[in-house]
Amino acid sequence: MDTHFESNPLLEKLPNHLRQFIKAQDYDEYTPINQAVWRYVMRKNVDYLSRVAHESYLEGLKKTGISVENIPSMYGMNRILKEIGWAAVAVDGFIPPNAFMEFQAYNVLVIASDIRQLENIEYTPAPDIIHEGAGHAPIIANPEYAEYLRRFGEIGSKAISSAKDYEMYEAIRLLSILKEAEDADPNEIERVEKLVDDLQNNMGALSEMAQIRNLHWWTVEYGLIGSLDNPKIYGAGLLSSIGESEWCMTDQVKKLPYSIEAVDQSFDITKPQPQLYVTPDFAHLNLVLEEFANKMALRTGGLTGIKKVIESKALATIELSTGLQISGVFTNVIENEGKPVYVQTTGKTALSYREKELVGHSTEYHAEGFGSPIGRLRGINLAIEDMSPRDLKAYNIYEGEVVTLDFEGGITVMGEIITGSRNLQGEIILISFKNCTVTHGDTVLFQPEWGIYDMAVGKKVVSAFSGPADVQSFDMITHVPTSKTIKAKKNEERANLEKMYQQVRDYREGKETSTDLNEILNTLQERYPSDWLLTVEITEIAERDQLSDLKNRAINHLEDVKHRRTEIKHLIDFGLDLILDKVKH
Repeated sequence: MDTHFESNPLLEKLPNHLRQFIKAQDYDEYTPINQAVWRYVMRKNVDYLSRVAHESYLEGLKKTGISVENIPSMYGMNRILKEIGWAAVAVDGFIPPNAFMEFQAYNVLVIASDIRQLENIEYTPAPDIIHEGAGHAPIIANPEYAEYLRRFGEIGSKAISSAKDYEMYEAIRLLSILKEAEDADPNEIERVEKLVDDLQNNMGALSEMAQIRNLHWWTVEYGLIGSLDNPKIYGAGLLSSIGESEWCMTDQVKKLPYSIEAVDQSFDITKPQPQLYVTPDFAHLNLVLEEFANKMALRTGGLTGIKKVIESKALATIELSTGLQISGVFTNVIENEGKPVYVQTTGKTALSYREKELVGHSTEYHAEGFGSPIGRLRGINLAIEDMSPRDLKAYNIYEGEVVTLDFEGGITVMGEIITGSRNLQGEIILISFKNCTVTHGDTVLFQPEWGIYDMAVGKKVVSAFSGPADVQSFDMITHVPTSKTIKAKKNEERANLEKMYQQVRDYREGKETSTDLNEILNTLQERYPSDWLLTVEITEIAERDQLSDLKNRAINHLEDVKHRRTEIKHLIDFGLDLILDKVKH
């Protein structure tokens, strides 16, 4: 089923490394119980959130065409989202944070197409279509918020992760899958919970990605807007959780003014949140985002930025003051007086300018890595990039000349210049040598028999960020998660219950009026005494069609279920409150 690719031109612009996470939404996999869960949550949301959600929520439901009655199809969502400049794709649960952010940068909403089980109707630790479709999608119809989301993705996808971040992602993904799955082994859940706790306690200093994920969590997922005394909900996690959306409005949840300090407030995705942040308006979200971005290596560069990409042990890019971009896995930096004087990558490396790979400097050419001095020449006030053609000639930086370049910090490059490459402003950004030797004191960094030496030109590192400068330079289809979502088990007992849910649904919609609702209620009482949602739906029909005997029997059965299952009493009560004017509880 590839129609979800064809229904919105934004999806055609996605690079292959993002496409690897997209899966087809098989709409036929949604069961009648799934549809009933969606309908219950959405009816409750529209009723309750109309009073406590930001005004954009209900307006967004109308604009995005999301129905209370049916789980949305990706095809339909894309057709409507196109009108507000967005698209949507289906994925399998959590995807890596960098990829999630990058989708946002392309104005693409990532939707986990599975749906929570009935037992987790109030809250699920795993992302699902209720969370994404009913939570995220309506709010992005607000153009101010939609731009914040896009900008967040643009900046967040450049955040540098630590080597432990991906371990944590895999562990949390697995834990969320297990907690949502039916009949999951308690021992396995306990084991993964311990793994998550151990990782959380040994993460060290928060990486940029960990910090910006905190900002994402406290705004996009669990944000409140307005005043501390009277906040409204706009975060998708709250909009899609019928339990937490009510709890968050009580005094049990601490309300804090949203500020840059939220970057250091971590969260537990498997539990309700003990505190939430309130932004006065959507514009304030962008102020805090820019404040954080100003502290990222993306904008500060320097020695600290290089050290961050080395510690990440992942594909990253540094950009020099000339605009030359070096993309690869950085493994070493030589520093002098707090400044980087030489950087080194190991393995496939590409050189780019303005996010476009330089001709002849692909990963095939730089397959073994790349190293270059950074900074000024010793005793010369004028940096190489600032030299005019006359200056370059005066210092023998000229084709065919054998030259010795002594850099501040002790790096020496000695060889015969072959040629140089310039940027659009006429600055030299790359110089190629033959018969070249590069040293740092007694350490040889490059020797003539290794071939041509390409030296990057730049007096300083102005930026460092996650990922490549040109996404076409690398094969990035490598980060598909190891764990898969666990599907609901199918058996004859479940199939019979699903069949009854479908019969009641068809009856309510006028598709099949010969169904005996009394017989279905009898079967529920005898064979499925713990199920409550279908009896609520039968009560709804009985009230609508003035079937008083059936209504009384259904209500009495629900009273019995409430007595036996006190933990769901409030869910039944709400269902009845929505249907009936007065019901004695």
